[in-house]
Amino acid sequence: MTVVLGALLCLLAFLLLLFITFSSSTPRLPVDRRRPPRLDDAPPSVLSRVTGITTTAITDTLNRHGWTRSIAEALDRAGMRMSPADFLVLVAASGLVAGLLGGLVGGPVLGVLALVFAPMGAKLFLSFAVGRRQRVFADQLDDTLQLLAGSLRAGHSLLRAVDAVSREAQAPTSEELARVVNQTRLGRDLNTALEETAERMSNEDFSWVSQAIGIHREVGGDLAEVLDQVGATIRERNQIRRQVKALSAEGKMSAYILIALPIIVPGIMTVMNPAFIQPLFESIIGYGILFLAFSMLTVGALWMRKIVSFKF
Repeated sequence: MTVVLGALLCLLAFLLLLFITFSSSTPRLPVDRRRPPRLDDAPPSVLSRVTGITTTAITDTLNRHGWTRSIAEALDRAGMRMSPADFLVLVAASGLVAGLLGGLVGGPVLGVLALVFAPMGAKLFLSFAVGRRQRVFADQLDDTLQLLAGSLRAGHSLLRAVDAVSREAQAPTSEELARVVNQTRLGRDLNTALEETAERMSNEDFSWVSQAIGIHREVGGDLAEVLDQVGATIRERNQIRRQVKALSAEGKMSAYILIALPIIVPGIMTVMNPAFIQPLFESIIGYGILFLAFSMLTVGALWMRKIVSFKF
């Protein structure tokens, strides 16, 4: 028990170190108030040099095989300000620590499984972050259109109204609209930037808004009134979606519990009484039982997800 507790503490400390090393939070001081670099500053630490060499090698490998763009797009959709090389280093280090911890707790087989499933866990986490950011953007869309229509009625131009909304809205809407404003200032067409935002956020409603803005720029008309009508339609659809989400919440919670129980209970038994679980990892029959249990759990999870998921 002491070995397991020590391994868990080492895992938490290592993950905290990686988070501090690779996190790229927004600086608290503006650029004009930061201290300029000096010649007598301390040289980079050994960890910084090793991290820099590793990330540079990974970046060269990704660029050579053309994988940088796909990983960078996934990180961008998730709102993570991290380079693909840093993300892969973080995933590899987490997988290594998980493999060592699994080897200490359940033997080499569990360690190998933990090492193999670590990249899958990172991909699931990235998909979850992307989905969560897109859902928040969809929930904020009706308020965004209301702010945009109000800015147009106040006499602002379309681009100035988008800029004002990007300053007043919350993330991720503010981040996406600020990107649209920056792209248009660099000479990109407004409709193209809005369409890319709709595609990046996988939001059909925002695509309607982009089309309405494009039609207004070609034929003219009262864009504020059009945005009010589109916003009312989106607001009603969001209300229906929230009602369905509330009605299906019980089924989703039951699915989460049923999926988590076959994982949590053996994990607790492994920590409390390893001899009870050890026979599963000592014979072919045990491996067959584990494979059958994992297959049945996967089929049941996909089935329950299909039942409680609704698409509008």
